[in-house]
Amino acid sequence: TGGATTIFKNTTQFAQFNYSETFETGTNVQAWMNSNNNFTNNSFDIFNPYISSTLNFQVTQPLLRNGWLFANRAPLLIARRNLQQSRANFAAEVNTNVLQAVGQYWSVVEARGNLEVARSSMDAAEATYKRDKRALELGALPPLDIYRSESQVASRRVQVIQSEYALKQAEDTLRMTIGADQDPYFEALDLELTEKPEPEGELRTMDTGDALQRALTKRPEFDAAHAALANDQTRIRLAHNHLLPELDLTGLYASNGLGGTQFNGTGQKITSSSVNQLFGFNYPTYYAQLSLSLPLKNRAAKAEMGNALVSRRSDLYNERQIREQVTLDVSNAVHQLEQAKLSIAAGKESLDLAKKTMAAEQRKYDLGSETIFFVLEAQTELASAQLGLLQAEVNYQLAVADLDHATGELLEPYHVQITELAH
Repeated sequence: TGGATTIFKNTTQFAQFNYSETFETGTNVQAWMNSNNNFTNNSFDIFNPYISSTLNFQVTQPLLRNGWLFANRAPLLIARRNLQQSRANFAAEVNTNVLQAVGQYWSVVEARGNLEVARSSMDAAEATYKRDKRALELGALPPLDIYRSESQVASRRVQVIQSEYALKQAEDTLRMTIGADQDPYFEALDLELTEKPEPEGELRTMDTGDALQRALTKRPEFDAAHAALANDQTRIRLAHNHLLPELDLTGLYASNGLGGTQFNGTGQKITSSSVNQLFGFNYPTYYAQLSLSLPLKNRAAKAEMGNALVSRRSDLYNERQIREQVTLDVSNAVHQLEQAKLSIAAGKESLDLAKKTMAAEQRKYDLGSETIFFVLEAQTELASAQLGLLQAEVNYQLAVADLDHATGELLEPYHVQITELAH
């Protein structure tokens, strides 16, 4: 006898949909649905084709490690404080850069003042030389005495040249700081200095204790240090959490459905739907599970804890160093301010006396009771007094800027604002 060989073919189609989300409490919620569509050419299968479906809901709640709000909010808190720390560091950098620009501005003011004094002194020396030269031509002055006034003219001309190039260097430095050297048009423009070195109104007074309290409140370096210490504390707590054992509570509920085409004993075709059974929840499966995992050696968590402790100690020393440096900055700024105020008073008195001396020596020389030496010496002393007062006034302006920088208030007078980042 002989017969044909029958080849059976099975076809399976699979579909799956998943949803998963973890909340701030560490709770993980999952939902998924599976569907299998099976078809075969075997006529002996009672159910053909048939579809089996499963709908699952699962909730997992960590009870120790990575559980509840703190463990899951900690990375976000650390990231926010890192942003605050970066902003504070940027504010401190801007504060320092503004102080540098202010210092270079007053360097230009002082250089221009030095040039004016040098030119005025040279003009006075030239006037004296012309007077002596005229006296020499008339025979009223010995020939050898003309060299003293002539040498003073040459010496003061050298001072003018040096002052001119010192001014050019100071202006170039200021242009580079404010970015005016980036464009040839702006670089060619003259600098217009609107603020004068002479203090306006009453001279500023600041108590060291009051200045220190302002600095502790407003210096951005403290904000950065406090944010770093807060992050260290958060990392330590998070490392403690990671050292805990894993204790998870899991609950699952599943609904099952089976549908397709089948034939009963009489050969009648019966069709059923797996979807109706699936969402009818007539064939459920559910369980609850409490799992505990005890790691023997959690070296990663221990290393995390060690790094957090070392970072906190380092940041504590850094915060102490910042406090000591700010205290020193405030103390130095207050002392420089008091010194500048006293120097201005002494400089004004010295300039007044130098003017009187100059007038007296010139009067004596005109009457013939003094030589030209005393007049030239008086001119030199007058120029020195003018430079001394100018330097004292510039030092006062720098001392005010240093005090504002030390107390964290330098940006306010110049209307510099640091805006928040747009999200």
